[in-house]
Amino acid sequence: MRYEAITWDRLAETLAGHVDAATPGDGGEWLKVGIDGPPAAPGGELAGLLAEALRTRGRSVHVVGTGGFLRPASLRFEYGKRDPDAYYDGWVDTGALWREVFGPLEPGGTGRVLPDLWDPVKDRATRSPYVTLPPGGVLVVHGPFLLGHWFPFDLTVHLRLSPAALARRTEEQWTLPAFVRYESEVDPAATADAVVRADDPRHPAWTGLGGQGPSGG
Repeated sequence: MRYEAITWDRLAETLAGHVDAATPGDGGEWLKVGIDGPPAAPGGELAGLLAEALRTRGRSVHVVGTGGFLRPASLRFEYGKRDPDAYYDGWVDTGALWREVFGPLEPGGTGRVLPDLWDPVKDRATRSPYVTLPPGGVLVVHGPFLLGHWFPFDLTVHLRLSPAALARRTEEQWTLPAFVRYESEVDPAATADAVVRADDPRHPAWTGLGGQGPSGG
């Protein structure tokens, strides 16, 4: 896999140009972008830069982090607070994401998206009001383990860290086996439309869209 150096700002602009020229794969009225990567990678930051770049192009954008769709503590910690398998496939309420985020953006949908559902610190519902994304708008979802759930993304970007960089930059070391499992079961680098190497967040590099480098994106 060939990587070429790029800045985060240029990456966001390149992705925004691709999204702005694309049409929804499901024939609907909204585009959906997934930015996949571990908490140690700057997925939220890239999502924000992409949203800003799209807004300068006149597109309405709504950004959703999967951290706002965690299950209640009683369910997340059913097998203990440091169970990597539960972290991998039991912490995020994927059903709620389908119901409250992706469902309203299906063809003929209302466009009314819930920004978040659960506050993991207070362990209670956020009660956030719905946000209406108008037709032609773009949904940007970021978080770990996004691939492999059949979420209807039109574009996916995987932020990749080498095992050494991931171990070095991950605060919750007990989660590392979950990322090993993700690599084995999903192979996100082969699944995503573009891969960004983020071992050094100051100097990202990417494969381009389709592995052709930035000039091919």
